[in-house]
Amino acid sequence: MRVLTVGETMIMVTPERAEPLEQATEFRLEIGGAESNLACHLATAGVPAGWASAVGADALGRRLLSAVTARGVDTSLVRVDPTAPTGVYFKDPGATVLYYRRDSAAARLGPDFAATLPLASVPLVHISGITAALSPSCRALLDAILEARRAAGLPVSFDVNHRPSLWPDLDTAATDLLALARRCDLVFVGRDEAEALWGTAAAEQVRALLPGPELVVKDGGYGAYAYRGATSEFVPVQPVEVVEPVGAGDAFAAGYLAASLAGEPVPAALRRGHAVAATALVTTADC
Repeated sequence: MRVLTVGETMIMVTPERAEPLEQATEFRLEIGGAESNLACHLATAGVPAGWASAVGADALGRRLLSAVTARGVDTSLVRVDPTAPTGVYFKDPGATVLYYRRDSAAARLGPDFAATLPLASVPLVHISGITAALSPSCRALLDAILEARRAAGLPVSFDVNHRPSLWPDLDTAATDLLALARRCDLVFVGRDEAEALWGTAAAEQVRALLPGPELVVKDGGYGAYAYRGATSEFVPVQPVEVVEPVGAGDAFAAGYLAASLAGEPVPAALRRGHAVAATALVTTADC
């Protein structure tokens, strides 16, 4: 395992065709979660990846575990909770995402779970801001992961992944997500979400706010900026016909990480990020 991702994955209900949820008559069950999405894309790229989380001891949890495992991801660190359900969400193509995850098995995870993970040995751990918003215990889990990684002298990759509906208010999200980002070694953030959270209108302003970690600022259909040390790079996107944007950020991060782990230079990592993101933009599935 070269990369371990930690965070909730849910069963996703999506229309068979790209049409509004209220009009659709045929649906399929997929899986979706920022961290497992990234792990699946990494495994597809040939990078040994694991995903750690919790699911319910139910049919949806078993289906989810089978699906992630089938994509080549190590799921041996996933906890099965007999007292809580597996989370579910619905995609409404072109509109929104509806979450049903309160009190799910993953939301009950806490700092004790960190002690079960190989945090002192796996080369890279990836987390996201979604986990911080799920529950106080999940926020404490991220603190435990960051403390263990710092003690081991090993890096953490962090995707801000601001989900407004999960936070009590914008100020709380802005404060907590900035604090987490500043403790990590590599940070992914959308320019628009950074502006909503911190009032930074341009990538250079995000860099001024986060001068320490390696930083990737994704600017929608325009391109992406990367800051590593004193150097900066920008690579534009190649246009594609977008079916559904959800999951594209996770795909981009996976492409960037896969290239970086292979020793490729930053411009090549940005191009690979765009290429993998494009595969997610043209489908209603997350990975």
